Amino acid sequence: MNGHTSPLRPVVLLVEDEPFVRMATADALEDAGFEVIETANAHAAQEVLLRRADIRVLFTDVRMPGSMNGLELASLVRSRWPHISVVITSGHLDPDNGMLPHEAVFIAKPYGEQAPAKAIRALLD
Repeated sequence: MNGHTSPLRPVVLLVEDEPFVRMATADALEDAGFEVIETANAHAAQEVLLRRADIRVLFTDVRMPGSMNGLELASLVRSRWPHISVVITSGHLDPDNGMLPHEAVFIAKPYGEQAPAKAIRALLD
């Protein structure tokens, strides 16, 4: 992560506390042509968001350690950085429409390898 990005590769901020899930998802997204910034919790994600103006998508798990969960992070991003698309994932939650921030997309875990990239492409098109 050198801070330089190609405008041809949309930047995805991936927030996932499970290292193997994070690594597999990051690899799949990179293979699909995205630049991926990985963080393990909402606090680290907020630090990235404050430093980088090129984030196009937040892809976040709901359950994670720390004082803020993924739904709270997604709501913060939606209100503070409305230009950033939001994808929320969880294996423990089946959200109804009222739980997700406006225009956020939900993907249930376990998801297929191509599901994150497919959802993100749909949001960016």
